[in-house]
Formats: sequence, structure tokens, C-alpha cells
Amino acid sequence: MVSASNRAKNISYAIREVVVYAKKLEKKGIKVLKLNIGDPIAYDFDTPKHMKEALYKAALDGYNGYAPSEGYEELRKEIANREKRRNGMNYDIDDICITTGVTEALQIFLAACLNQGDELLVPGPTYPPYNLITTFHGAKPVPYATVEVEGWQPDIDDIRRKINERTKAIVIINPNNPTGALYPAKVVKEIIDVAAEHNILVVSDEIYDDIVFDGKHYATASLAKDVPIITFNGFSKVYLVPGWRVGYALFNNPNGELDEIKDAFLRIARARLCANSVCQLAMVAALKGSQQHIEEMVKKLRERRDFAYKRINEIDGLSTAKPEGAFYIFPKIEKSVWKSDKDFVLDVLHETHVLLVHGSGFCPVYGRDHFRAVILPPVELMEEAFNRIDAFMKRRLSE
Repeated sequence: MVSASNRAKNISYAIREVVVYAKKLEKKGIKVLKLNIGDPIAYDFDTPKHMKEALYKAALDGYNGYAPSEGYEELRKEIANREKRRNGMNYDIDDICITTGVTEALQIFLAACLNQGDELLVPGPTYPPYNLITTFHGAKPVPYATVEVEGWQPDIDDIRRKINERTKAIVIINPNNPTGALYPAKVVKEIIDVAAEHNILVVSDEIYDDIVFDGKHYATASLAKDVPIITFNGFSKVYLVPGWRVGYALFNNPNGELDEIKDAFLRIARARLCANSVCQLAMVAALKGSQQHIEEMVKKLRERRDFAYKRINEIDGLSTAKPEGAFYIFPKIEKSVWKSDKDFVLDVLHETHVLLVHGSGFCPVYGRDHFRAVILPPVELMEEAFNRIDAFMKRRLSE
């Protein structure tokens, strides 16, 4: 047998890893209630009609060849307009690169930035690719604490303690996946100030920026003065097109500190050719057209968040902080008879046919003894799922 690379052998993506177990049940004809993946289209949300029409029109109009590696100028111009309108930022279109979703932006950035032995400070818990791709490049992801009893807010002192000469960047995910935490301006500014003290780059993942239930989202770059910020954003979540795979990277580079990394980023972008051409044109229509679906989506999600928060805290053995953004909830397994949170998730799946994601898949330190669920399904579906989990906990804790 031809052996795989050592780095590939260590790849494990918790969010989709649990699907393998669910599929085995489905092959037996068992219906699984899926609360594992952040895909609004899997539930009762749909892509706005004018965006679908724009996608079709782009194909009819002949945009079926390669796009520019950095993305169509028209789309980058509209993204710059959004940043000006929403965040008061003045980006040149040359500071913007269109990518195949935020995940590709992250992949390209880490390839352009990290050397063997470098360290990347990531929130604990975090979106798994930050850990996986960092490790893939021979660098080390270092989780900084977020405080559950404070709504999963970052521990600034812990960030300070974990900075050393190998630290390359600090990652902020706001609103946060998997916890649903929303960081106020004061907290984001404190992280920026720490980074400035140590001449460290800040990477800000803002893919859920308009999905906020309480408070307000502040773009990290809008709170920085002369600190270099790389922002990742995209259309999958807010514009309900996760399968279209269109994201982007923004380089806030006031004093030229990012010139070398930006150049490396664009060289890698050219080597991988381009992001989807017709989908890029549809995103122009997304930004220029009606934004009404966002308000409607957030209203539905706020109601579902309120239900999930209340119902989970009624279950003996579980507790949860209240999410303020995104569409996830990250409960704690307070009373456990399981060896690990993954064992808990698999036991729930096989006994109740409800699919969750184990918290240690998001961070072995700060995600342990938790699980992530999405709050995307209608209340009726979540009610059925949580009722099953409630009965399951009663059985297990009484054994």
C-alpha cells in the first residue's frame, strides 16, 4: 500500500466526522435529527430569489471562464462600498482578494504567513480549521481562554501570558463559532492593543457579522489605528449561500507592514487560479440588492436562540451560556458518566438519533465536556431533539 503523508494522517474535522456515524444509522432507515452543521439551507432558510436569478444571468451572459485570481473588480468594489457603509473603512480594491469561501482565505493566509515552529493564538474553543491548517503547516495553534461564565468572552490576561517570540498572530472570531459569543468593542480594542505592544498581526474572522441578537458587531479593523489587520469575511452565512463558496480577505495595511504577506497571499491566489466566476457576479447582486432577508433571518434565529437557551438549561446535567450572535449554542455537560464528550455525542446519536458535535473537536482544552448544536432548525424540530436528549439524560443519570 502506498502510504499517505504524515500531515494528512492527523487531519480530523469534528463537524463532519460525526456525520460518518449518522450515515450508518440512515442506511438502516433511521431518521437522524441533525443539529451538527452550520448550513441554513439544510433547514427552512432559502437563498434570496434575486441572487439565484443573478447567478443564472451570469452564466447566460458568458461569465463561465476563469475570473481574475484576485476576483472580479466589480465585486471587490462593492465589498469596499459595504466596508465604507457599514464600518467606516476605506479599502482600495487592491486590498481585497476573493476566495473560495473563508476557509480558502484561511488556508492561503496560513500558507503565506506561517513557518515551521511558529505559533498562532486562537480562541479556545475555535472553528476547527484554525487548528488543523496551522498544524498542517508545521506550526502550533495555541488556544487562549474564553470565559464561559462571562458569555465566552476572551481572557485578555491569558492572551498576554501566551505570547512569546514564536507568536505570529492573534485570531479573533467575532461573532464566535462555536460559542455564539459577541465581543464588545472594548474587548476587541484590548486585544488589538496587546497585539500592537508585541508587534503581532491580528486576524479577524467576521463571517457572521450581521447575525447578531444582542448588542452590536464592530469590525476589528474599524477599532484599530495603526495595527495591521487581516479580515476574513464572506457570503455563505449572512447571504444564505454556503454551497456557492465565495469569501474574501481584507488587508488593513496602514503602514505597509503587510506588504510581504499580502504579496505572498496573492501569489498563492494566482497559483490556485480563481474563485467561482458566476457566483462572484451573483454576489455583486447580493450586495447591491435588497437586504431584507437579513432582518427576517435574524428575527427567526433570535426566537430559536431564546427557545434553545431556555430548553437546554431545563435539562438535568446540562447548562449553557446565551449566544449573542452566529447560529450556534455550546452547552456544558455538567453531570457526566461518559469518558469523553465525544462518547457523550455518540451515545446521544445512537440512543436518541440526534446528531451533535463534541466540544473537544473545537478545542481539547476549552471545548472539553461541551457539545455544539445549531439553532437553525424550526422550534418544533429543536423541541423534539431536546425532548429526546432530556429523556436520555434522565435515563443515563439514574443508572
